[in-house]
Amino acid sequence: MFAARPQPMTYRLLASFLEYPEPALIDALDEVRAMVRGERAFGADVREKLVRFIDYLGSRDLIALQENYVALFDRGRATSLHLFEHVHGESRDRGQAMIDLMQLYEKHGMLLRPTQLPDYLPVFLEYLSILDAGEARSLLGETTEILQSITEELSRRNSHYAYVIGALLPLAGAGDGSLPESAHDDDAGAPHDKEGLRALDDAWTEEPVRFMGAGQPETAPVEFHPRRTTR
Repeated sequence: MFAARPQPMTYRLLASFLEYPEPALIDALDEVRAMVRGERAFGADVREKLVRFIDYLGSRDLIALQENYVALFDRGRATSLHLFEHVHGESRDRGQAMIDLMQLYEKHGMLLRPTQLPDYLPVFLEYLSILDAGEARSLLGETTEILQSITEELSRRNSHYAYVIGALLPLAGAGDGSLPESAHDDDAGAPHDKEGLRALDDAWTEEPVRFMGAGQPETAPVEFHPRRTTR
């Protein structure tokens, strides 16, 4: 039995899970849990693991969730939710790539707040939610290697967030083999996997990933150029 095509709410739901934890999300966990259980874009295994993630949110103090979020996502490239950081690091190329991506959003009527960066994964998922399902799947597929790398690093840290990033992989047509079997507690203080970082760098030396303007053939592509490291 095949999963249904993702609807706009599918991407918005996952985007909300990947945002900095706020009281509004915690207060709505019962409603969100019901939404996940009824979301046919996910297979049964993905739905079960997303429910585990929701249970994790409900079992922790909000301050602890927020501290863990910062430790996981804001203190190293291996788990960063900023897509271009995985490719360009802090180089000037990243700035131009973000300008190009911002212009792509604006062509589809999506305007960001001054504090939002266009390569932030929850923002990108919001953008996918306004596209045709096929265009959204194709565009998400261009980030597959980044998503796989983040999922693997989060799995190594026993993080429940691996379930959320991993849930994006089948939506991108990459299967669900990267979903971890279990998550015990977030090991946010664990050192980043240097071998994993090198593997990601090596992967990008093979072929650039291009963000094409979905439905906009005249739009110049936003490219994920390989980021080469000095060894």
